[in-house]
Amino acid sequence: MTECKEKVRYRFAWISGTALMLSACAAGPDYHAPQTGALGVPAAYSQGDGGALNDADLAQWWTRLNDPALTGLIDAAVANNLDIVQAQARLRQARESLRQANASFLPQVSGSGTGGRNYSSQDAGGRLDSSGNPIGGGSSNWSSSYSIRANASWQADLFGELARTSEAARADLAASGYDLANVRMTIVSELVTNYVQARLAQEQLRVARETQAVQKDNYDIAGWRLQAGLVSSLDEQQAKAQLAQTNASIPQLEASLRGSLNRIAVLTGQAPGEATRALETPAPIPTASTQIATGIPADTLRQRPDVRSAERALAAATARIGVAQAQLYPSLGISGNIGTTSNSFRELFSLITGGIFANVAQTIFDGGRLASQVRSQKAATDAAFAAYKQSVLTALEDVENAMASLVSARARKAEFATAMQASNNATILARSQYQAGLTDFQTLSTSETTLLNARNSLASAESDEVLAIAQLYNALGGGWQSMDNRPNEQ
Repeated sequence: MTECKEKVRYRFAWISGTALMLSACAAGPDYHAPQTGALGVPAAYSQGDGGALNDADLAQWWTRLNDPALTGLIDAAVANNLDIVQAQARLRQARESLRQANASFLPQVSGSGTGGRNYSSQDAGGRLDSSGNPIGGGSSNWSSSYSIRANASWQADLFGELARTSEAARADLAASGYDLANVRMTIVSELVTNYVQARLAQEQLRVARETQAVQKDNYDIAGWRLQAGLVSSLDEQQAKAQLAQTNASIPQLEASLRGSLNRIAVLTGQAPGEATRALETPAPIPTASTQIATGIPADTLRQRPDVRSAERALAAATARIGVAQAQLYPSLGISGNIGTTSNSFRELFSLITGGIFANVAQTIFDGGRLASQVRSQKAATDAAFAAYKQSVLTALEDVENAMASLVSARARKAEFATAMQASNNATILARSQYQAGLTDFQTLSTSETTLLNARNSLASAESDEVLAIAQLYNALGGGWQSMDNRPNEQ
């Protein structure tokens, strides 16, 4: 008996060792990340000084705007935004998929046990046992039966099908982590955009109400001059029309402000209304930093989470070529069972039976289905590479566009500051001349309209500068480095 067990143990060890050696020969290509040259990445950006990127500055770039209210909103959004919650759930799902793939390397064991009483109604034909009781009747029709059984099976990874499946699941998990990071980065950027737009609307409302007060005075002055017979009713009607136009712009600005506040509430995972009540108090547009390092284009490959997610998707697609190719080759499965059956529970373990078996299977003809699956997966990998390259080029485009927008906003801001100062001086002069009767109302109206446009344009340029900075940091891949996006690969 002992000798038999030793033979079984030896055979099992030999089969397992052979399977492990063969599993080192994984089918399909080994993945290597594409080099920057194959992705069309240039050595430098076409504009900007390309200073070295600082991960700490990128991680929480919005703190450089020196606005505590904005920082608090971003913290709330990262913690409560429902798009982020969905991405976190997808990350957990990908983590469980990896655990399921890794479980395939281990044996699968199942067990069962039964016990019960059996009844037979077959007539004994008048036969009696040694005690004189009918053999087929009475209590002797019942009998007991008990059994316990365990089964085990293991699929040897001869050609790396399981290893490639695990490799693909690990890459999918990493991609889900970067997808979560990208969602967080996008939410931060959108929240900053709506916050700046809300502050812009408040500034434009302030300008409109100040202009409204001045135009109301002009309308009163025109009325008094009309009553004094110094001017015709034309001045009064022009002043009335100008005041009405300003009055009409205020509800639109208030609606724009409310829309931005409502969006901020939803981004922070709250219902519109009370959640943004504190933001209804006007505050200035955040001030912008004067210098931003952009690094070199190659930095995009490590800083942009969407690019890194696309790279991991390419790695997963490459691994799945091996999964498809491994199905073309033989498979080896090892199974075993052990069990016992008895009519008496006390004698249940008196006789134990079992066995161990190896099964080799090979597809001989399938009409080219498996070979077609390999070609299909290679095509999917080509598409994944194109998507990866596209994400890199799009990221570079985003950076270039953001830098151009920032340069434009700063240039317009400087010019509008000059225009506002000149328009303000001209309006003061025109108002004093009109009150003295030295000029007509049309000149005053034109001057005040020019001033209103200049003040609104300056406010828009200031907000555009901050938005361009947010766009640039988003394009560079800032806003996720300090957050927990780790896939926890296992």
